[in-house]
Amino acid sequence: MFNWNIDPVLFSIGPLEIRYYGVFFAAGLMLAYLLARKMCRIKNLSVDTLDDLSVYLIVGLIVGARFGHIIFYESDYYLANPQQILKVWEGGLASHGAAIGTLVAYGIFLLRHKKVRVFDYADIVAVAACIPISFIRLGNFFNSEIYGRITDLPWAVTFSRIDDLSRHPSQIYEFLMGMLILAIMYPLWIRKNKKASSGFFFGLFFILYFAARFTVEFFKEYPLHENFFNLTTGQILSLPFFLFGCIIFFKSTHENNR
Repeated sequence: MFNWNIDPVLFSIGPLEIRYYGVFFAAGLMLAYLLARKMCRIKNLSVDTLDDLSVYLIVGLIVGARFGHIIFYESDYYLANPQQILKVWEGGLASHGAAIGTLVAYGIFLLRHKKVRVFDYADIVAVAACIPISFIRLGNFFNSEIYGRITDLPWAVTFSRIDDLSRHPSQIYEFLMGMLILAIMYPLWIRKNKKASSGFFFGLFFILYFAARFTVEFFKEYPLHENFFNLTTGQILSLPFFLFGCIIFFKSTHENNR
């Protein structure tokens, strides 16, 4: 058993607080951007276009993730405390909302860059996205939030800022999950990027990530929906994204086999 009682604030400068969550979030985005730049150069894609796309995606990610969290998980709290909505550095970002936000942002980007083919950058972003989705979970761990269900397993964690119960470190599970998906997708992209059809890696990411996300939800401390086969909100939301990934992936592989 491991006791976790770290202050989520890394340091303060007057009224300004720098939190571990914000540091991990920023580091994840930066590393993803650097990886995407490297991949663009390998594919001979414009890095300037990637820079433009990155602005769209970051805005879409933050707005989508924040409002996804508010709508899907804590609407009553934020309706009662609207001043908390903008405090994203304190946590409260939903991966499903992030997926919606980035998809919308990418769609807007394509409308304004009509010469860019749909999956040229999408396949690259899908691989690089594994980094921030992992790092954000480390931020959740330092915030002592999105913790797991009670367990007596040897690696259980007691989040002392929450209670004295030993729980699954579900944030660490999700961090490792994202790193595993990256370890699968990036080497595969290196080997197949010249042969894989458009949308292959984009679809594969949605399949792997949301299947893994569905599985990890079994260990999280979230209420179950009796009318939806006792699934959590995260599991219910993962299903359409998983199916979306299957459609893109199998359409891609089918076109490649023609």
